[in-house]
Amino acid sequence: MIVKIPYTDGEHQACAKAPDLIIEQLKTLMSNPKIPKIKECDIHNLEDAKIYLGGDHTITYYTVKKFAQKYSNPGFIVFDAHPDVFQQFDFPSHQDYLKFLIEEGILKPENVMVIGIRAIHPRELSYYKEKGIRYIPFQNYMSLNISCDAIMEFLRQFEALYLSIDLDVLDPAFAPGVSYIEPRGFTTRELFYYIQRFKKLHNLKALDIVEFNPDNDINNLTAKTAASIIAEFL
Repeated sequence: MIVKIPYTDGEHQACAKAPDLIIEQLKTLMSNPKIPKIKECDIHNLEDAKIYLGGDHTITYYTVKKFAQKYSNPGFIVFDAHPDVFQQFDFPSHQDYLKFLIEEGILKPENVMVIGIRAIHPRELSYYKEKGIRYIPFQNYMSLNISCDAIMEFLRQFEALYLSIDLDVLDPAFAPGVSYIEPRGFTTRELFYYIQRFKKLHNLKALDIVEFNPDNDINNLTAKTAASIIAEFL
């Protein structure tokens, strides 16, 4: 099942339009994937699903919290240009959902890996180092296949694995429809290389796609990319 969660923390309201637009593009793909049941949920009334569509990255706090109630000691891997541990409020937001998951004991920091970071505040870097959170900055110098081999070894140890894809991990040339544009990101070819390998992992139980901002998109490029990611997992 695909669950749509048109939720934002209020900063970028346009992200609430993302799920419907992504599904619209999914239905037009030439590969014509068999689309499963689609249901809309709010963050406080979630159902189990293989794919969750946000909304901004705030939704991941709620989906992972539900995931951790079903699977003990889950692994968590996220593609993101940002560390998302910059806390400003007493409730989870798109810029600190990961810190809340760790501080509340929902995720163990040693079970987390973040890929593609290229915009990190010193305070966030200190938090990562303090907690021992694994991260791979975009400018790592390993070849793609060597990097992916090492990541796969880490991911295989978990009984259950959750994958989160923040579309701003991509270079804005490939995904302009995001709220925080960061140059020097992944190409779609690079991201899909990871995805095509990760989908073979038997412990990958759920994933989300977040931070699509339709107001910034060009020719539906980012929506089509998000739809293509979904199609890989159907």
